[in-house]
Amino acid sequence: MFSPSRRFVFPGALSPPYLCCSKPKDQFDNLEKHTQWGIDVLEKYIKFVKERTEIELSYAKQLRNLSKKYQPKKNSKEEEEYRYTSTKAFLATLNEMNDYAGQHEVISENMTSLITGELTRYVQELKQERKSHFHDGRKAQQHIETCWKQLEASKRRFERDCKEADRAQQYFEKMDADINVTKADVEKARQQAQLRHQMAEDSKAEYCSTLQKFNSEQHDHYYTHIPNIFQKIQEMEERRIVRIGESMKTFAEVDRQVIPIIGKCLDEITKAAESIDHKNDSQMVIEAFKSGFEPPGDVDFEDFTQPMKRTVSESSLSNSRGDGKSEPKFGGKSKGKLWPFIKKNKPPPPPPASASPSAVPNGPQSPKQQKEPLSHRFNEFMTSKPKIHCFRSLKRGGAGPEDFSNLPPEQRRKKLQQKVDELNKDIQKEMDQRDALTKMKDVYIKNPQMGDPASVDHRLAELGQNIEKLRLEVQKFEGWLAEVEGRLPMRTEQARRQSGLYEAQNTSAVNSCAQDRESSPDGSYTEEQSQETEMKVPATDFDDEFDDEEPLPTIGTCKALYTFEGQNEGTISVAEGEMLYVIEEDKGDGWTRIRRNEDEEGYVPTSYVEVYLDKNAKDS
Repeated sequence: MFSPSRRFVFPGALSPPYLCCSKPKDQFDNLEKHTQWGIDVLEKYIKFVKERTEIELSYAKQLRNLSKKYQPKKNSKEEEEYRYTSTKAFLATLNEMNDYAGQHEVISENMTSLITGELTRYVQELKQERKSHFHDGRKAQQHIETCWKQLEASKRRFERDCKEADRAQQYFEKMDADINVTKADVEKARQQAQLRHQMAEDSKAEYCSTLQKFNSEQHDHYYTHIPNIFQKIQEMEERRIVRIGESMKTFAEVDRQVIPIIGKCLDEITKAAESIDHKNDSQMVIEAFKSGFEPPGDVDFEDFTQPMKRTVSESSLSNSRGDGKSEPKFGGKSKGKLWPFIKKNKPPPPPPASASPSAVPNGPQSPKQQKEPLSHRFNEFMTSKPKIHCFRSLKRGGAGPEDFSNLPPEQRRKKLQQKVDELNKDIQKEMDQRDALTKMKDVYIKNPQMGDPASVDHRLAELGQNIEKLRLEVQKFEGWLAEVEGRLPMRTEQARRQSGLYEAQNTSAVNSCAQDRESSPDGSYTEEQSQETEMKVPATDFDDEFDDEEPLPTIGTCKALYTFEGQNEGTISVAEGEMLYVIEEDKGDGWTRIRRNEDEEGYVPTSYVEVYLDKNAKDS
């Protein structure tokens, strides 16, 4: 039963409030700050890589603009200057710099895709993971704090009930000792004391239960939940550190991957520099500007000691039609008068192994078998001057005669040869169209349901007239060409072989032109021949530059993605999966020129084929 002397003791095993919860809370704050700093470092590295990619793109753009700025303009004088080895080497350097810029673009693209893009996505995932971990940590912290508050409330309630029971017990004992108090009052005090004692016992039991529960929760909190959360945060932080390290390795690897290609570009530049041949360039200059004229002969001595029997010298400047001849002698005074004029139009010496004019097939004998008067030389140079000006005006875009008679002989020959080649090419195109229409007409005749054969007759007639007109033009220009080739003082063996076809086809025209030249007493041949002084170019250069009959070189391969039925003029049929050769790139019109073999070539839609261009062919 109830013992009046029993007292309740407050347990002192509990720590002060939040003593056990303050340290983990501080650690969470520290970890939160540290992980946020790690994310800031990662974002700073992403920003660094972005700026690096922008620098690479800007550098590549500037390199491309630089290469484009110094590229020769098409159909300009600069393009003609790029036939020398030094300018070819410079052009190769510009092309390699363009490829060099492309490698910097590759660096930018790879860094953007492999580093910037990947790290940006990883940062977003990292932020979500960090937020989840710290949310779990705060949730566990709030739970243990709630348990602690429940324990504190239970303890305070138990303490209060114990004090109330103690006071009720003291009141009962006081009432029981007082003889003046009625028995009913004593009984009432005893019941009150027993009630308070029971309430204290209940509070004690509740407090003990709450304490056991808190201890269990606290053990799980510090030995299970918080270590797990800290472990996840640690793993997250370690993954971040590993990821930024891998990104730095990728940063270096992206540069390392393009080093071999950049090295090849530099090797090609070195190779181009080593290919410069100063002797060849000098020889090209000589071949380009040599006139082919023979140097003037020696000035004859004029004897003034015999006034009555003075022999007028052929080379006297005052006699332009003299027929007499004398032995060449040196006269310092006369030579001094002629020297300024010779210096102004002094031609380079002709090649030592050049062929004589008589070696040209069907060509006339040289009209300069004998020494000409010096006055004749003077007339030659004086009459050549306006023709040179006419040629320069033609170069500037002025209109010239149809037969190019305003040009020096060698330049005129090249222009005529170019015109003949263009006309022959046009004739071939017209003939191809005529053959195609003829085949179409035959198909219509055999299969009337496909079309009316008479519908192509008008076009066939037009093509026939065009072909006839072009052939007449070819004959006219070939006649002029034969005339010029007969007048040239020297021709190389290669040039004679290349022009042999035209000479064989126009033998009669050459002979008639030769007779006209031999019977011309007015010196017109000498005038035209003198035009070679400043404008002569070797025949081999012309043949290399204007020979359109040579087949186009192969610049790559292509694979047919779809089947194409080439029904129009100039097209070629291909089958899906067929491999062919590319001879001309797409010029922006949507067609690519390909070749199946030596006899089959034509155009196909660019979208129907996959093109693989050779790097060397593209650079050239």
